[in-house]
Amino acid sequence: MVNRETLNDLFRQMEWADAAVWTAVLASPAAVEDKKLREYLTHLHVVQRAFLLVWRGEPLTGLPPEFSDAQALMNWSRDYYSQAFAHLDALSDGELNQPLALPWSAMLEARLGRPPAPTTKAETALQVAMHSTYHRGQINARLREIGAEPPLVDYIVWLWQGRPAPVWP
Repeated sequence: MVNRETLNDLFRQMEWADAAVWTAVLASPAAVEDKKLREYLTHLHVVQRAFLLVWRGEPLTGLPPEFSDAQALMNWSRDYYSQAFAHLDALSDGELNQPLALPWSAMLEARLGRPPAPTTKAETALQVAMHSTYHRGQINARLREIGAEPPLVDYIVWLWQGRPAPVWP
């Protein structure tokens, strides 16, 4: 079972790491203009938002939105965190452990060759943190490929630094 304290830590680290990545992206003109990097960033933040909408029982309309530039995408991604923390904090332990049907289950069934096993809201929140970590790794690799300096955003680094608050650009 996923506990509330662990989820809270993972989401706090996730925001800190996202803020650090965005600081690196916006500091590099090459990164700001890189199409592949923009695709990774958009996917990362659209998935975060999609899960929040599902948790709140809202439709997935308008995903992914169009962004005029990297700054607009960053602002949208930053706004996610206050909403996610408010929603997750308001859930009881019972609600966190309720099964959650995902609207993209049919797509997963086609890919897996079987229906997905049931998952809980807490497990899907854990998935959001893990999915974000995976894609931040891709983003950091791409930053290095285009000559920018990727930030060190490992969970253990966040712990070693005393669980700092995010510093958004």
